[in-house]
Amino acid sequence: MREHDGGAVAPPPGYQYTKELECLFTDEGQRTFLLIRDRVQRLLQQAGACTMGKAIYGSTGDTWLMMACVERLVELGEIEEVTQEQHL
Repeated sequence: MREHDGGAVAPPPGYQYTKELECLFTDEGQRTFLLIRDRVQRLLQQAGACTMGKAIYGSTGDTWLMMACVERLVELGEIEEVTQEQHL
């Protein structure tokens, strides 16, 4: 991931962003989102990019919720997903 300038997110099997999106607007979801957003912003400042693993590292709870937080950052245009086929 890096700062946003376009890109698509390929969901893993069984993961449904639209289903997880509802959870983002709960108290727990908002707290998780803010923690992940702040971590991602720090990582981007330090290295310019980060992996999904680094983005959610240290967070506890539902992994799909954590992934939805990162996907929401993509949706909001704050970051971009970079695939292995793309170059930074």
